[in-house]
Amino acid sequence: MSRLPRFVLPGQPQHVIQRGNNRHIIFVVEEDYQYYLSKLTEACEKHHCDIHAYVLMTNHVHLLITPYVGNGISKVMQSVGRYYVQYFNRRYQRTGTLWEGRYKATLLNSDQYFLVCSRYIELNPVRAGMVKSPEDYRWSSYRGNALNDDDPLLTNHCLYRSLGGDDKERCRNYRALFDQHLSSKEIDTIREATNKAWVLGNDRFRDEIKRLTKRQASPKPRGGKRQKKSNRV
Repeated sequence: MSRLPRFVLPGQPQHVIQRGNNRHIIFVVEEDYQYYLSKLTEACEKHHCDIHAYVLMTNHVHLLITPYVGNGISKVMQSVGRYYVQYFNRRYQRTGTLWEGRYKATLLNSDQYFLVCSRYIELNPVRAGMVKSPEDYRWSSYRGNALNDDDPLLTNHCLYRSLGGDDKERCRNYRALFDQHLSSKEIDTIREATNKAWVLGNDRFRDEIKRLTKRQASPKPRGGKRQKKSNRV
């Protein structure tokens, strides 16, 4: 069975996950993280994509990324994946695949989920018990978004810029978002939409994406209403 094309709308952000094969480690030492980020920066510039949030975990990667051409994200992931596999295999004297198949992605409703997804991404190390605060984890966008640290990979989305009139105010208001924990429902919704490649948004947004792409944007309801038996003949 052929695979359905991905949901892609230039200018619309997506949450992307790429995992190591069989959940194996893909980053071992500092140089590994640095090499991946350098290639990601180059690929985004070449293929017209902006990164708004990211985290590099030991065995997977999360990106909040906006493409400006239809095949932008696929080109970025293909380029980074190819360069990084060659680097990793050479460095650790191994052969074969490094990634767990295709990357997973969900197109998301910016107004509803952009800042939620950004927090979801940057809180990954906290949920994994690796650090107590997102600012303690070096390989994410949190310090760039929340503390205004220089991060050449990041491009501010308009919703991030709307958090304040200057960098100081935006960072302060962005940090304040982390005072509230993400609900288990929000976490599960993001995970399910991304892993199953559905559109992340409300019914109106999904209907609009369905109209634009001419394909189902969310799972169909299970079952149906049972019809009551009638005594009519």
